[in-house]
Amino acid sequence: MRRSRLNLFKATSMTISVLGIIMVIITIGIIGYLAFYSISSIISTDVGSGSAYDKLASLKADYNNLNNQFIETKRNIDKLGDVNATIAYNNAELEIIRAQSDIGDVESAINSKKSSEEVNNRIKIARDQLGVATQALRDLQAKY
Repeated sequence: MRRSRLNLFKATSMTISVLGIIMVIITIGIIGYLAFYSISSIISTDVGSGSAYDKLASLKADYNNLNNQFIETKRNIDKLGDVNATIAYNNAELEIIRAQSDIGDVESAINSKKSSEEVNNRIKIARDQLGVATQALRDLQAKY
């Protein structure tokens, strides 16, 4: 009977040890998976924000070029001294101010780490508004 209890104790002890080792391996596997997932998520977020910064830089460059054209057009309209031309210029200038505001929204979204979908949506809005401002300038230049 003593031998039987000893064998039972050995078997139980061995089973508990094996289960402990299996639990440790599973725990290490889960922690490894979570670490890999979080690192890959950070890397993909950084890549996405990098392209967003590139698009933002492009928007700012386009805005600066358009703003310079607006400044040149303002000089020409001021030389005319026509009240209607000044009113038309002010209306066109509102469009470039809206574009500047939309570009600021894009920069804010990037800096506050909004989702890439939100950032891309704001980039599209800013790009569209730059197009509206460009068209307003062309119409103004064609008229005066």
